[in-house]
Amino acid sequence: MRVILAEDSTLLREGLLRLLTEEGHEVVAAVGDAAALLEAVERQPPDVAVVDVRMPPTHTDEGLRAALEIRRRHPEVGVLVLSQYVEKRYATELLTGESEAVGYLLKDRVAEVDEFLDALERVGAGRAAFDPEVVRRLLARSSRTDPLSRLTAREREVLGEMAQGHTNASIAARLHVSRSAVEKHINAIFDKLGLAGATGYSRRVLAVLRYLDG
Repeated sequence: MRVILAEDSTLLREGLLRLLTEEGHEVVAAVGDAAALLEAVERQPPDVAVVDVRMPPTHTDEGLRAALEIRRRHPEVGVLVLSQYVEKRYATELLTGESEAVGYLLKDRVAEVDEFLDALERVGAGRAAFDPEVVRRLLARSSRTDPLSRLTAREREVLGEMAQGHTNASIAARLHVSRSAVEKHINAIFDKLGLAGATGYSRRVLAVLRYLDG
């Protein structure tokens, strides 16, 4: 997989560069600010851009704005955003977008190498990859709204797994239930949320979360 890294911390950037290279990925550029990221993508669009939310000069949302611009200019490029904290506004902007192949991970998750690499692979494959803590916060914020309150505890659990980007087979394994049971829960979720007509795996996940945020 061809990757561009955008992280202003030299230590983290070099660490990710070494990790990805050792895992057989091609890092076509490793930059420290949003302007350099956009230039690198224009020169040689990667499969995935790994982007820090906060980068110079203001360390607010430069990385996020660059990520959204990449998705606008190059919808074929996946974007995996890294953030120090659960910043709901930033997560929501990604979750409510029309594009697939997006992810949002807390930087602490990067230390869990297998989880980081799994998220990268999911985004590269055109799927969603959202940090479990991000999903938990967003779902918790929406727990008092209808029709989410109509979901059973198991349906909410399945919805949380879907939001992280897991396949039906993966959800079945993680929740120790059959795949047919997972499919039944998912159908019930979309019926209750009025999204039964949605198509495409990642698109359905993003549609659910967009609805919950609304």
